[in-house]
Amino acid sequence: SSGINAEYGGGKRKTWKKRYFVLTDNCLYYFVRESETEPKGIVPLENLMVTECKDRKFTFEIRSEEKFIKAAKTDSGGKMVSGNHENYRIQAANQEEMTSWMDAIRKSISKDPFYTQMQVRKKNAMSK
Repeated sequence: SSGINAEYGGGKRKTWKKRYFVLTDNCLYYFVRESETEPKGIVPLENLMVTECKDRKFTFEIRSEEKFIKAAKTDSGGKMVSGNHENYRIQAANQEEMTSWMDAIRKSISKDPFYTQMQVRKKNAMSK
């Protein structure tokens, strides 16, 4: 899949940064610049949901059923560390780009049956 230059907001600070996103092998990779070869972050597309944001134009959100999305990012020292985003908000250039990316990401999301089973058990245990 080709890349997208988009603004991205996530994490604790609600700042928006320009990032270059690439969708491949059921993962969303993001880079500081299109010319870079090492990703700034990797989001495995497992058990996630993609929804359109109504409060910002051409923006969609990737979120997990859990509190945090399982992801990795590069820290200031260049080491891969665990990311702790509750969501990733990505702003595309236009409606068409946003829709095609949302569709592509949805098609790449894998559902782990074991994970789903554990979620059901957890909910049942909490409702008792």
